[in-house]
Amino acid sequence: MKDEKSSPRAESPGAEEAQVDNVLDGGIISLDKDSQLQRGLKSRHIQFLALGGAIGTGLFVGSGSILSIVGPAPLWLGYLAMMGVVWVMMNIIAEMTTYLPLKGITLPYFTNRYVDNSLAFASGWNYWYAYAILVAAEASAGAILLDYWETPVPAAVWITIILFVCLFLNIIAVEVFGEAEFWFASIKLITILGLIIVGIVIMAGGGPTHDAIGFRYWNNPGAFKEYLTPGAAGRFLAFWTAFVRAGFSFITSPELIGMAAGETVAPRRNIPKAARRFLWRLAVFYGVSSLIIGALVSSDDDRLLSPESNASASPWVIGIQDAGIKGLNHVINAAILTSAWSAGNAFLYSGSRILYSLASTGQAPRIFTRTTRRGVPYAAVLGTWSLGLLAYLNVSENGARVFGWFMNISTISGFIAWIIVMITYLRFRKALQFHGLLETLPFKTPGQPYVTWFTLVIVTLLTITNGFQVFVPWNYKDFLAAYITIPVFLVLYLGHKLWARTPFLRPLSEIDLLTGKKEMDELEEADEPRVASNWIQKVWYWIA
Repeated sequence: MKDEKSSPRAESPGAEEAQVDNVLDGGIISLDKDSQLQRGLKSRHIQFLALGGAIGTGLFVGSGSILSIVGPAPLWLGYLAMMGVVWVMMNIIAEMTTYLPLKGITLPYFTNRYVDNSLAFASGWNYWYAYAILVAAEASAGAILLDYWETPVPAAVWITIILFVCLFLNIIAVEVFGEAEFWFASIKLITILGLIIVGIVIMAGGGPTHDAIGFRYWNNPGAFKEYLTPGAAGRFLAFWTAFVRAGFSFITSPELIGMAAGETVAPRRNIPKAARRFLWRLAVFYGVSSLIIGALVSSDDDRLLSPESNASASPWVIGIQDAGIKGLNHVINAAILTSAWSAGNAFLYSGSRILYSLASTGQAPRIFTRTTRRGVPYAAVLGTWSLGLLAYLNVSENGARVFGWFMNISTISGFIAWIIVMITYLRFRKALQFHGLLETLPFKTPGQPYVTWFTLVIVTLLTITNGFQVFVPWNYKDFLAAYITIPVFLVLYLGHKLWARTPFLRPLSEIDLLTGKKEMDELEEADEPRVASNWIQKVWYWIA
C-alpha cells in the first residue's frame, strides 16, 4: 500500500485546479460557490426523505400481491432479505458521500470520478429514467387510489393535481421541499405505526369480533405457497419471487440520502446519522408490517387478486374489515394516497438532481444546470417532471396495467443502479488503498469490502432472474416488461464508450481523491456539534 506522499495526486499540487474544469473526462463539479446548490436540508429532512421514498405504494398494495402469490412466510423473509441488501447499499453510499459531500454531487458523479466516464453516463441516464418513471408510477397510483371513493372527477384531473403539487413543492425552494417531505412522511409513518398497533390488537383478539387470530393463516392455508413446482424447490422459488418483488419497495431509496448530501447542513455529521437510523426504521415499518400482514389476511383471499390495484387490494384494508372495524378503510386509503404523493415528491427531487449533475459534467444539455436565485435547479426539475406526464396513459389504459408497467421498468433499473454503485464503491476503496488514504475516511462501516462483494453477487442474480417466471409458460410480453431495461442500458454504455473511446477503467494512479476534499474538511471544521442542555433538547436532537 502506498502512502500519501507516494501518491501521484499528492505529488501534484496543481492537480486540484487542473481537475476542476475537466467536466468531460474527470467529471468534477465546480467548486465555485455561485454555481452550487443551496444547503437547506437538515438531518430530519434527509432521514424522512429517504423513508418517504422507501415507503410508497409497495408497502401498502405490493405486499398484498406478494402474499397472494407465495404466502406469508416468503413475504416476510423476502422483505428481511431485501433489507439486508438495503443496509449494505446505505452503508457504502454513506461512506462515499461523507468523504466528499460536494454540492451538486450524485452517485453517477462518483462513478465518473472513480470508475469510468461511459459507465457514469449510462448510470446517470438510467437513474434519471428510473426516478422519472417512478414519478409517473406514483401519480398513476394516486389517481387509482382517489378512484376508490368513486368520485365523478376524471382520472386525468387527479393526475394533473398530483403532478402539479409535486412540481410546486420541488421548484420554489429546497427548504420548502424539505419541510413538505418531512410532514408528508411524518403523517405516513405515524399512520403505519398506528396500523401496526391495530394489527397486533386484532391478532390478540381485541377487535369488535374478539377473534384472536394470532398466526392462524400460517397454519391454514399455510406459511408457504409452493411456486411453479412442488416440494422444496417450489418453496425456494416462492422465497426468491418475494425477494425479487420486494425490490420495488426499496429501489432508489438508499440513494435519496446520497442525492441530498450536497444540500445538507453539516453533511459529515448528518449523513452518517441518517444512515445509521435508516435500517432499524425500515425494520419496524417493513419487517414488522410484513409479518402482521401475513397474520391478518389469508394468502388465498380472492380480494388480494383484484384486477384493479386500488386500496381494496391492500391487505390492511382486508384485515381490518374482516375484524369488523368500520370506517378505518377510508383512513388507510388516505394514508396510501399520502404515501404515493410523498414518494412521487421525493422521486422528482432525486431525478432532477441526477439530471442537474449530468448537465454539470457535460453528459446532458447545459440548460439543465440553470438554477433559481434560491439555488433550485428548475430546468432539471421541469425536465424530470415532463416524463412523469406518462401517467396520463391511465386515461386510455387500465390503471393497474399501467402501474405494473412502471413498476417492472423501475425495479430492473434500480437493480442495475445498485450494481453500478457497488462497483463504484469497490473501485473507490481500492483507490484509497492505493493512495494510502483509506484511514482518512470520515465514516466507516463494518465488514467491508466483503459484504459488498457478496451483495454484488446477490443483486446480479436478482437482475438476471427478475422475470424467471415468464419462461414457465413462455410469455413474450412479460419478458419484454421484465428485461427491456437491460439492453437499453447496454446501448447507452457501449454507445458512449465507442463514441468517446474511453478506457474500460480509470487507472488507480489517475483516480482523483483530493479535489474538493480540502473544502469539505474545512466545512467539517466549521461545524459546531450541538450540545443538549436538557432532556427535551436531547430528544429533539436525536430526531433532528
